[in-house]
Amino acid sequence: MQTAPLRTGHSPDFQLRLASDAGDIRAAQRLRYRVFVEELGGGGPMVDHAAALEADHFDQWFDHLLLLDRALPPGDAVIGVYRLLRADQAALAGQFYSEDEYDLTALRNTGRTLLELGRSCVDARYRGGEALLHLWKGLAAYVADHGVEVLFGVASFHGTDPAALAAPLSLLHHRHLAPTSLRARSLRHQPMDLIPEDALDRRAAMLQVPPLIKAYLRLGGHVGDGAYIDHAFNTTDVCLTMDTARLSARRRALYSRGGA
Repeated sequence: MQTAPLRTGHSPDFQLRLASDAGDIRAAQRLRYRVFVEELGGGGPMVDHAAALEADHFDQWFDHLLLLDRALPPGDAVIGVYRLLRADQAALAGQFYSEDEYDLTALRNTGRTLLELGRSCVDARYRGGEALLHLWKGLAAYVADHGVEVLFGVASFHGTDPAALAAPLSLLHHRHLAPTSLRARSLRHQPMDLIPEDALDRRAAMLQVPPLIKAYLRLGGHVGDGAYIDHAFNTTDVCLTMDTARLSARRRALYSRGGA
């Protein structure tokens, strides 16, 4: 699908597919390094600065959804990624990635088909266009193919100072807290109800919420109990969940198009 030029100097020629080999995964890790390490100041024991790769030991278990721009040279073509982990893959890995930060007992006890999302990012030159829409379209197809009933995963605010994020964290807690049956709880519990709801400037608070989190909220997503401060990645994380059965007809249509 052709789109109008963004900050690339050309019209992208998008292709969406799952990673099929180690080279594809390395391309995803290179994009993650540019976004999470170079842009956002993240780090971690498996970040390879010499090779410019952001990796971890979970990569071998996840499916990697790739968005490519075929107008670019093959080595630079991956411009969007999503990491996807089904429950059967998590069993092989020994856990879900999010279980390093959140107690997922409530989600596991539902007996429903779970899919963990993570490491979602888009090359800076393609933000604000249709790249994220394409990734969501691919995610919707994956969900349908595997009969997924509940989506979840950690999403991040930049920075590790809860006071600076008090307004958006409080807004999420007061207005978007997950139902008990889908409510993950932070293992290193950082309360999110830092400002009383009646004292919140909700519009100003929502302006501080990252676009990806807003996208999940528009689709009926909820947050877990408490945030998690990840100093290695220079982020404050929240656990998002979305029950695909509760999508309204309008939201389902948007989701099926890959909207965000």
